[in-house]
Amino acid sequence: MERKSLVKKFDKQANKSHKRQKNNSAYQFRDRVFQDVEGKVLEVGVGSGLNFPFYKDVELTGVDFSSEMLKIARNVAKEYPFKATFIQEDVESVKFNENTFDTIVSSGTLCAYQDPVIVLNNFQKWCKPEGKILMMEHGISTNKQIAWLQKILDPLALKLVGCHQNRNISEIVKRSSLKLIREERYMAGYLYLIWAKP
Repeated sequence: MERKSLVKKFDKQANKSHKRQKNNSAYQFRDRVFQDVEGKVLEVGVGSGLNFPFYKDVELTGVDFSSEMLKIARNVAKEYPFKATFIQEDVESVKFNENTFDTIVSSGTLCAYQDPVIVLNNFQKWCKPEGKILMMEHGISTNKQIAWLQKILDPLALKLVGCHQNRNISEIVKRSSLKLIREERYMAGYLYLIWAKP
């Protein structure tokens, strides 16, 4: 999908994403994986700030290609005590120095990248050697019927919301240069919680 078209789709979803923030069914899973966020933090695809409640004494850099998402994220960040900087940029083209961040956070972003392995390899470069990479992603289910439906609906989902439904997140991480520490699967294996390091 052309990037301008994809950005427009996410711009349109910004307000809906913000409204879901208070009643987010994934809250317990975010709490599980992102409670370990610390230090200098990079959140890619920061969206409307759904992960902000889990950040304590951190210095956050949030990246998103959607200007509408970033408007909301900037306002939401004012409610929290951490220092935050926001950059409007495509995660697939943004540049950071090597060994910059203590923690890299990604939630629901691997579905939209043209080449998610390259993005994860960038995480490897940007994260400090002793740092951590924490992800909450959605992908292909372990349930055969659901997985079949995901494969059938993937072209439509990509067209409507700019998001692949049938990516095997486990395999994507394994193909990258990251070291997988732990993986947990929930919601019929559709939801992936991943702890990794460079």
